[in-house]
Amino acid sequence: MARWDGTGTADPEREIRAADDEARWFRVLLDVGFFLLLGSSLTRFLMRHTGEGIAPWVVTLAAALAALYVAGSALSGDRTRRHLWLGACAAVWIALVFLAPSFAWCSIPLFHLGLRHLRPPAAAGFIGLLTVVSVSAQLRLAGRFEFDILLGPPAVAAICVAVFVRMDQQTRRQRELITDLVRTRRELAATERREGTLAERQRLSMEIHDSLAQGLSSQQMLLQAADRTWRSDPDTAHRHVRAATAIAEHNLTEARRFVHDLAPADLAGGGGLDEALRTLARRESADGLVVRCHVEGVPARRLPDRVQSALLRIAQGALANVREHADARTAALTLTYLDDRVVLDVADDGRGFDPAAARDGDGVRGHGLPAIRTRTRQLGGTLTVESAPGEGTVLSAAVPLEPAALPLDGG
Repeated sequence: MARWDGTGTADPEREIRAADDEARWFRVLLDVGFFLLLGSSLTRFLMRHTGEGIAPWVVTLAAALAALYVAGSALSGDRTRRHLWLGACAAVWIALVFLAPSFAWCSIPLFHLGLRHLRPPAAAGFIGLLTVVSVSAQLRLAGRFEFDILLGPPAVAAICVAVFVRMDQQTRRQRELITDLVRTRRELAATERREGTLAERQRLSMEIHDSLAQGLSSQQMLLQAADRTWRSDPDTAHRHVRAATAIAEHNLTEARRFVHDLAPADLAGGGGLDEALRTLARRESADGLVVRCHVEGVPARRLPDRVQSALLRIAQGALANVREHADARTAALTLTYLDDRVVLDVADDGRGFDPAAARDGDGVRGHGLPAIRTRTRQLGGTLTVESAPGEGTVLSAAVPLEPAALPLDGG
């Protein structure tokens, strides 16, 4: 039986068919063996007892036994009919053995029929009867008592029964294991689909939060500011409206990219993560918040697309938190390339908060910080948040770049 290792390489349905084929071929071999034994016994009898008056009876009974054996394959699953058929086979065989003891060898396939169609107690009685008949016929033929005749047929019967029972147990156990495997495989597939759906929902929620929701929040604040200054300072109000319009245009581009392949729009231009972070810093520098971007070091090789996308989303989410919660005047994005990792730091001079309270889930930082932590964990990295009330916040996401920890997908 093929081994299932959980990788999807085994085909349980194919294994079930293979087990059925093995059982079918075993029965075919038994059938062939039965007819060979029947034919050889009949040939031996005719060669030695051609002129005897019992020859027609032996030929007739041998033909009847062959016909009964063949008819058994056409019987339905009705237990009573099979029991009657098996009894008829045994009766004809017993008559043959008393007329010609050499037909005793045909009992071996009959042992298997008894085991297949009778319950264990009845099968034991059936096999015992066939064995007693074989011993009696052989002793009558020998004309004297011999230990090998007394012990030989029971020993052969015991060996055959042990082989048949063992093979039947293995076949049943194999079918049970394969059935369990099929059920487990279906349950595993259903579980993986559910987990994949949940993971995709979580990923989509983070994508929406870090892109569209952030842009909508910025538009809302700009439009509210424009509404407050519309009469007193029309130029400033118009500037706020133009900034909101630019953000809406960017959001539209982001939404189209989001629908297309969920890649950040700032990375679509091909400038890489450095340029995307600078673009983000320029766009977020509005309404009293100045965002600067610094890049330190040179990457030894191009970052994988998923790392660039995740780090940009982390920066977007962190700046969204700064704008919505920190009441900061300045913020800084710092991307540092090291030999074995890349580090993104987001610092602000805002009101700060208690990181322990945020971890406990009191909602201080909303959905953004948990989403950032999840993204960092998915990359195999670590997230550090240093903050205190009134002292600003420094968020640091470090992502390892070892090939074993993070396979590259883009050179």
